[in-house]
Amino acid sequence: MAEKKLELLSLDENELTELVLSIGEPRYRAKQLFSQLQSGVAPEEMTNIGKATKEKLAEVSYFHLPQVKRKLVSAIDGTVKYLFELADGNCVESVLMNYHHGITICISSQVGCRMGCKFCASTIGGRVRDLTAGELVGQVIAASRDTGKRISNIVMMGIGEPLDNFRNVVKFLRLVNAENGVGIGYRHISLSTCGLCDKIDALASENIPLTLSISLHAATDEKRSAIMPVNKKYGISDLLAACRRYYEKTGRRISFEYTLIEGQNDSAADAEKLAQVLNSALRSKKDTMPIHVNLIPVNEVKETGCCPPSKAAISAFATALEKRGIRATVRRTLGPDINASCGQLRAEES
Repeated sequence: MAEKKLELLSLDENELTELVLSIGEPRYRAKQLFSQLQSGVAPEEMTNIGKATKEKLAEVSYFHLPQVKRKLVSAIDGTVKYLFELADGNCVESVLMNYHHGITICISSQVGCRMGCKFCASTIGGRVRDLTAGELVGQVIAASRDTGKRISNIVMMGIGEPLDNFRNVVKFLRLVNAENGVGIGYRHISLSTCGLCDKIDALASENIPLTLSISLHAATDEKRSAIMPVNKKYGISDLLAACRRYYEKTGRRISFEYTLIEGQNDSAADAEKLAQVLNSALRSKKDTMPIHVNLIPVNEVKETGCCPPSKAAISAFATALEKRGIRATVRRTLGPDINASCGQLRAEES
């Protein structure tokens, strides 16, 4: 059986050093390759390495950037939604958003998702496979090359559960933070998880000071289990205990995402319960852990049947949390005319 070729975009400088030495190239070649690969330049396009080097690389490795299969641009706010095709023909989505603090990209971590959250289009059809570290960073590079703009922030909130692809995601984080690569600081990266407690503990040990976001979406186990099957394994008390450990180990504030679904989790009683649960689990007289809840009106997806509450109901929910000492913000909807929530474009192509 032929030996599997290495994916160049997934290799850090140390791994590239091992590769170039193994094919008889000088050590310095690794630095040359890394900086250009991480800017999206294929080996065959490089002008500072010779034909013989390119041929040797082609024998043992390959380079592939995600290709734009579809691209939608919002006429309202300029948000760009990409459907990227990977080397094996599978597709994932990325969304490029303009904020006052810079350009943010929301990337996917898996082809599909096996978490089964009832309100999310990403989980339709289940999980096909994990993305490699190279396919993760490739989304950032491809979008930047397509727009000609530098991306300054990354949100891991697209298709898939990032912590369900832990090894590749951690490698991606180190790649994208590397000095000679894309160069995005950890504090400009946000990772969203539905609550895999064991992986939250593992992430805390990686010494990566990103912003962790927890997809909570309900204040009781009964309601959360009904819309998020993961809660049957990791209940709310276990999840918040993991969050507490993460904060104590890293000192990094955690953001809690709460998708508001009309008639399911948007009542005054839901707000009261949410405040009580968060304050009880995360705060004590000795130590006040900062708590921030990001309220997200659910995106209407025909397959889920979920609808967002009225603006008045959303505002009332936020006010109820604020009165109980919990900072609450309502996420601004971007790209409403292009269905910018992840999963919908891929589902249309299936």
